[in-house]
Amino acid sequence: MSDLPRKAVTRTAKLATLPLGFAGRATWGLGKRIGGRSAEIVTRELQQRTADQLFKVLGELKGGAMKFGQALSVFESALPEEIAGPYRAALTKLQEAAPPMPVRTVHAVLAERMGEEWRELFLEFDDKPSAAASIGQVHRAVWHDGREVAVKVQYPGAGEALLSDLAQLGRFARLLGPLIPGMDIKPLITELRDRVAEELDYGLEAEAQRAHAAEFADDPDVVVPEVVYQGEQVIVTEWMEGVPLAEVISDGSAEERDRAGQLLARFLFSGPARTGLLHADPHPGNFRLLPPRDAEEDGPAGEFRLGVLDFGTVDRLPGGLPETTGEALRMSLVGEAEAVYDRLRGEGFVRESVELDPDAVLDYLLPIIEPAAVEEFTFTRGWMRDQAARIADPRSPAYQLGKQLNLPPSYLLIHRVTLSTIGVLCQLNATVRLRDELEDWLPGFAGEPDDGEAMAAGAGPGTGPAPAG
Repeated sequence: MSDLPRKAVTRTAKLATLPLGFAGRATWGLGKRIGGRSAEIVTRELQQRTADQLFKVLGELKGGAMKFGQALSVFESALPEEIAGPYRAALTKLQEAAPPMPVRTVHAVLAERMGEEWRELFLEFDDKPSAAASIGQVHRAVWHDGREVAVKVQYPGAGEALLSDLAQLGRFARLLGPLIPGMDIKPLITELRDRVAEELDYGLEAEAQRAHAAEFADDPDVVVPEVVYQGEQVIVTEWMEGVPLAEVISDGSAEERDRAGQLLARFLFSGPARTGLLHADPHPGNFRLLPPRDAEEDGPAGEFRLGVLDFGTVDRLPGGLPETTGEALRMSLVGEAEAVYDRLRGEGFVRESVELDPDAVLDYLLPIIEPAAVEEFTFTRGWMRDQAARIADPRSPAYQLGKQLNLPPSYLLIHRVTLSTIGVLCQLNATVRLRDELEDWLPGFAGEPDDGEAMAAGAGPGTGPAPAG
């Protein structure tokens, strides 16, 4: 497919094949079980077939369908390896590429948004896109002052397609639930839909990117390209070379994986503290691993750096991440169940009408926050799958308690970004000193412990899980 299918009837028809396919596979699965095959084997086969169709359709459609696929793809770590393995390549494709717009469409958009003489702004312009995503595609070019640049052009009709896709996906969200255990799909779709207008506004994106580029201009670890030009459906930024994070995930060395993971965690927590903004689209397609800084060029040579792209979706946090988050996390790690419960109730995570056992709430939290309890932690797909299974299993106390907790709207995007980043860390199989980043950047986490907290901290675990083989 060479163009964005914009007609609602076309897109709806394609998306409608998903629930029909799910229903057909469910009937097939029932027949297999009646025939004597175990429920576990049949369920995994159903998941494989569902994943195959889901990502094929989403990749073709771009728009909101692909945006949903990208958001979902970072959670592949939660899938059983028998399913995740065969579809990892398909998931990665959603992060980096999609069928391109015709050249004539690209030229028409540029002429309309930059003027009929748009070519005079460039010394060179590559008609073949270097990357394509959910609402736009990127072309490599040389700006009139000689700088290499990335030109992002928005698909015509992208807004209409986004809203149509997400509305359609929302209607059968519950059918997608089994694909990612422990994750409620419907709030994810709702939240993506709420962000549509923001992501389509390249003025807001340019503003967010400029803020990050200025703050990180001299940073030794994080690189954000400068904005060169911004129009209604076009944004031009400095070109950034580097290894896509998806390639580090598939083929990177242990050193590259660990360094990328450390910097990803650093960016997640330092960004809001330094800019008042949270980069809210942390799928691997938006990150690059850059070579160390040239010692002769600008300061001493160092380690690999993290390049960050695409500031179309951000959460505005003028005071940084909520201080209550850091306080509750610190108190959880030292076993202050009552204090943690009070903080969660005060923020709305526990509704006034609900009464829970503070110790049970702490037991629910501790396995999830294990990476913050130790000096360094190796994030693995196995650990992620264990957490997903614990929360998704109706027989588990964690499942029963989790149903009674609430996610306040102001925390929705923070929660998704944090969970997505953890998913990417597990894909990287990275060993990360997460606690260092929390102490440096998360408000409330590095508060001085009282004597009781210090004693409890001394009794905590000392090591993370062993790396996956």
